[in-house]
Amino acid sequence: MDSGDGPCDDAPMSTTRVLQVLLAIAGALLGVVAYRVQIHNLPLTTSLRSGATVVAAWAFLVAGLVAWSRRPGNRLGPLMVATCFALLARQFRYSHDALAFTAFFLLGELGYVLVAHVTLAYPFGRVTDRLERAFIAVAYAVALVFPFGILLVHDDAERLRYFDLSPRESLLLVTPSHDTVSFLQDAYAFTAYGVLAACFVALIARKLARATPRARRILAPLLIAAVVAALRAVLDSIISFSNAAPPHITYDLFWWQVIALAALPLALLAGLLRARLARAHVGELVVHLETASPDELRDELARALDDPTLEVAFWLPEQDGFANAEGHPVTVPEDGPARAVTRIEQDGEPLAVLVHDPTLREEPKLVEGVAAAARLALQNARLHAEVSAQLETVKESRARIVAAADEERRRIERDIHDGAQQRLVALALELRSAQRRLGDDVDPELEALLSTAADELQVAVDELRELAQGIHPGVLVQGGLAAALESLAGRSPIPVTVDATQERFAPEIEGTAYFIATEGLANVVKHSGASHAAIRAVHLDGRLVVEVEDDGVGGAAERNGSGLRGLVDRVEAQGGRLLVESRPGAGTTLVGEIPCGS
Repeated sequence: MDSGDGPCDDAPMSTTRVLQVLLAIAGALLGVVAYRVQIHNLPLTTSLRSGATVVAAWAFLVAGLVAWSRRPGNRLGPLMVATCFALLARQFRYSHDALAFTAFFLLGELGYVLVAHVTLAYPFGRVTDRLERAFIAVAYAVALVFPFGILLVHDDAERLRYFDLSPRESLLLVTPSHDTVSFLQDAYAFTAYGVLAACFVALIARKLARATPRARRILAPLLIAAVVAALRAVLDSIISFSNAAPPHITYDLFWWQVIALAALPLALLAGLLRARLARAHVGELVVHLETASPDELRDELARALDDPTLEVAFWLPEQDGFANAEGHPVTVPEDGPARAVTRIEQDGEPLAVLVHDPTLREEPKLVEGVAAAARLALQNARLHAEVSAQLETVKESRARIVAAADEERRRIERDIHDGAQQRLVALALELRSAQRRLGDDVDPELEALLSTAADELQVAVDELRELAQGIHPGVLVQGGLAAALESLAGRSPIPVTVDATQERFAPEIEGTAYFIATEGLANVVKHSGASHAAIRAVHLDGRLVVEVEDDGVGGAAERNGSGLRGLVDRVEAQGGRLLVESRPGAGTTLVGEIPCGS
C-alpha cells in the first residue's frame, strides 16, 4: 500500500532528493546525446522527428520525477523514469560504433515494454493481475530474445529495418545469414507489434471493463496507452509489410504516435495526483458538512471521495450493530476485493464504517482526511440514526399492539358466536318449544310471558350478533373488504353507496380499512346530520385508499373524539396516514391511506 506523501525521516529523503536531481540532469544530458546520435548516424531522420522522440522520452522523465517526489511510496514514478532512460538509450543503436550498436540494439526494445509495464502498473505502481504479469514477462522475453537472435546472424553488409544503408557490425555475430535476419525481423514485427500489441489493447479493455465506476475514471489515461500501441502496430505493419506505403501516411502515423506517447505519462501523472488534489478540497467538505443534513452526509462524503458507491453505516450500541441513517439495521460486508471497509472510531469506541471502492485503499490519506473532517457530522448522524431506530422500534411495537388487538377482537367474536350467542339461540328455541307443548288451554298470562321471553331472547341474539359484527365481522374474513363494506352500508340508518375493489389484501390491512369505514360512518350517523354517505376503497400506487364522504354539516377534526384518534394510531401503525377534510357546511371526507404493496 502506498505509504503516503511524506518521508519517515530527513536523511533518506535528502538522499532520494539528491538521486532525483542527478537523474534529472542525467536524463537531460542523455536526451541531448540521443538527439545528436540520431542526427549524425541516421540520415533518414530530421531534426524535428529526432527532437520529438527525445521530448516524448523526457515527458516520462518529468512525470516520473514529479510522481516520485509526490508519492515516494509508489513505484510508478521510478518506473516512468526508467522508461525515459530506456527510450533515450534506444536511439544509441543507430550508432556506427560496434559496441554501442550491439549493446543498444540488444536492449533497445525494452523501452516499449516499459511503456506497457508502466501502463499496467498504474495507478499503484505494481502489476497484480496474473494475466497482466504473464503478459509483461512474455513481452520482456520477446524484446530480448529476438534482437539477440538477429545479432547472432547479422553482418555489416546487410541493412536492418529502420536503419540507413551504412554498415553496422555486430559483436555477437556467429554465422551471417541474410534470410534468417529477414525472417527474425518479420517474426518480431508480427509478434511484438501484432500479437503482443493486440493483447495489450485487450488487457486494457479488460481492465476497464472489470473496474468499478470510480476505478474506471482513474484508469481513463490507459485509453491513451491503447492508442499508442495501436498506432505503433499500424505504423510498423505498414513499414514492415508494405512495399510502397504513401509517405504522408507513415508521416502522420509517426506524429500521432509520438504525440500520444508524450501525452501518456502526463495523463498518468494527472491521474496519480487525483487523490492529492482531492485532499486539497477536504477543507471545503468541512464547510459543506456544516449545513448538510444526516441524509445528505453520504452524498457529501461520496463526492469528497469521488465514489458514488459509498455506503455509510453507524454503530448503535443499544442494538450492538450497525444501521443506516434511517435507523434500519445493515450488514457490513467483509473487507475484500469487491468492497473495502474503513472503520471510524471516536475515543476508542466505534463510530461508523465507510464501505467504499477498493481503489481507495491506495489513498489512505484521502480517506483519513475525509473521515477526520466528517467526524462531527458522523456523530450527529449517528444520533439521528439512533433516534430513527428508536422510532422504528416504537412503530413496530405499535404495529404489534394493533395486531394483538385484532387477534383479541377475533377471539372475542368467536367466543360470542360459539358461546353466548349459541346458548341464547338454544334457550329461545326451548322456550318456543315449551310454548307449543302447553296447548290451547294454557293460561294466557303464561303464554304471553313465554312469548315475551322468547322475543327478548331473539333481540338479545340480534344485539350480540351486531356486537360481534362490530368487533370483527366474519364477512370480512370470508368475503373480503368489499363484502364487509356492503354489509356495513346495509345496516346503516341512512343511504350509503359503496364503490370498493374486489381485491383481497392482508388481514391486518383489510381490518384497518374496515374500521376506517366503520368509524367514519358512525361519525356520519351521530354528528353530521347527513342525508347520504359514500364509501370508496381503491388500490392506488401501492396503497389501499379508503374514503368515507357525507353531505352533512362538516367541522370534524382528528382531535374530536377518541375514535378518530385511535384510527390515526391504527393507520400509522401500518405505515399509512389518516386525513380529515371537513369545512363547515361542506360535508366531511375521511381519507385513510394504507401501504399494501404494488
